[in-house]
Amino acid sequence: MTTSPTSTQTMPIAADDRAATIASPKVKLRRRRIVIDHPDPSAGEKLLADALGAVDRDALHGLLSQLAKASVVARKPDQGNLAFMVSMLKSIAAKDSFEAMLAAQMVSVHVASMRSACRLACTDDVSQQESLTRALTRLARTFAAQVEALNRHRSSGACAITVQNLSVQDGGRAVVGNLTQHANLIAAQPGLVDAAAVGA
Repeated sequence: MTTSPTSTQTMPIAADDRAATIASPKVKLRRRRIVIDHPDPSAGEKLLADALGAVDRDALHGLLSQLAKASVVARKPDQGNLAFMVSMLKSIAAKDSFEAMLAAQMVSVHVASMRSACRLACTDDVSQQESLTRALTRLARTFAAQVEALNRHRSSGACAITVQNLSVQDGGRAVVGNLTQHANLIAAQPGLVDAAAVGA
C-alpha cells in the first residue's frame, strides 16, 4: 500500500487517546533541507519540539538533522525512513533532553538493525552472513541496553526487586501474590531485606 494521508498532521492508526492528543506536523525532505510541514512555521516548530522533547529550536533542528543522516539509503536521506523515525520518537514521548537524545539513538539503532537483518536475509555468502550476524547481535544488545537506560532514567534510578520464591516457617506470615518492592524502600525497612534474602 503506497497511499499516504494528505493532511499535514500525523494520523494515529490505533484508537489511542494519547496518540490522538499528539497532533504534530510531519517532516519532509526538500532539496536536502528538512521542512516542517505546517501552515505556521513557528507553531509547527513548537508542536514538533514538544512532541520530540527538544527544549528549543536549535535542539529540534539538530535532532532532525541527525535523524536525516541516520535515515540514509543509497547515500541519500530517505523520506520514508525519516518519517518513520520521527513517528517513533513521538511515540516514545521524551520528557527531557536526555530522553530525546536516547530516543533518537534507539530509533537509529533500530533502523540499523533492520538494515542488517535485510542484508543478512539477502546474502548467500557465508563470511558476509557471519559478519552481519555479529553486527545484528551487537545492535540488538545495544537497543536492549538503551531501553533499560530509558526505563532506569524514567524510574529515577530506583531498581525494582521482585521476590518470586519465599519460604515461610510455622508461625510466620506471608503475602500471597505478586509483590514488587523498590530497592530504596527495602533499605528503609530492614525486615524486608531478610525476606528478600530468603527468596534469593
